[in-house]
Amino acid sequence: MRNGLRNKGLRRYDSPMKHRPTVKDVAKAVGVHASTVSRALNPEKRGRLSDDLVARVLAAAETLGYRTNALAASLRTRRSMAVGVIIPDITNPVFPPILMGIEDALRAQGYISVVANTGNDSERARIAVEQLTARRLDGLILATALRRDPLVDLCLARGMPAVFVNRRDETRRIPSVVSDDEAGVQLAIEHLVALGHRRIAHIAGPSITSTGFARRRGFEFAMAEVDGAPRPPLVVEARTYGRDSGHQAFLELLALNPKVTAIVTSNDLLALGCCDAMREARLSCPADISITGYNDMPLLDIVTPPLTTVRIQHHEMGAEAARMLIDIIENRERRAAMDIVLKPDLVVRGSTAAPRATPAKLQLAEP
Repeated sequence: MRNGLRNKGLRRYDSPMKHRPTVKDVAKAVGVHASTVSRALNPEKRGRLSDDLVARVLAAAETLGYRTNALAASLRTRRSMAVGVIIPDITNPVFPPILMGIEDALRAQGYISVVANTGNDSERARIAVEQLTARRLDGLILATALRRDPLVDLCLARGMPAVFVNRRDETRRIPSVVSDDEAGVQLAIEHLVALGHRRIAHIAGPSITSTGFARRRGFEFAMAEVDGAPRPPLVVEARTYGRDSGHQAFLELLALNPKVTAIVTSNDLLALGCCDAMREARLSCPADISITGYNDMPLLDIVTPPLTTVRIQHHEMGAEAARMLIDIIENRERRAAMDIVLKPDLVVRGSTAAPRATPAKLQLAEP
């Protein structure tokens, strides 16, 4: 231990650690007052100290094995330094990168996250908010928003600071960090039109969510500007954002209009469900029908065919939501009425190509 301290430019401290190290032990090792150590260990107050001094204190605390007393700190500051994060489906690959962004931003300010999964069940979401609020967490980040979400009233009634991420509700009474969903769908349609497609359909997400509603609206607006496109636009709404729902929606869509040459889906799992149904119908993607997804969840570059999709800024979305919530909790910035909308990008892969001159014959499997 002495060598570790000496290598970090700290004062030699020879007393053996036979007890749990304290702030005074860290202060003695660094050669500063205990109050200076307390400031250095507090993310809210360390800005008053030099970066070098903060680094030395943190290094000494790590070497000595010092850990802050979270209970004592919470009693003193009336904060738990913990934030609840409620997600709708932990098996959906789009959420782990968002959660990583949240945790990275929280950790940088001395906070931790407590994660709850609702399984796309609104009652479980309500119970999660009730339980996390009862545990006196400092705030909530909600990825479960419905367009008309009763959790808004619950959070406001409890005085619980909250931020929506990825989705938002229509009242805008709670701030949100989302992607520009209408612009993202427009990118997909512009790409397909440039390839020569006109018979473009949409498999929409559930309209009770802001993502499903906005992406459908973006599709309808964009297709209204496409010469030769079907009128009205071809849309089938999926029951959920799951792969099975994409499979079923594809069959419904092709039964309505078998001459479709391209499908814009509202998320990547729906797109993968379409690809499943195409294989069963002995159709080829993209030779017979081009498919686009939305979100660019991990591993889409190794599926067959690699999926063309709209990429959202998962990590940055989560990090911005966490930073916004901390600003609200600590009142450093008044952002309670603010939304942040991030720009999406199109990632072109192998699931899109120019349409065939003669569409392939559809061969739906027997139910």
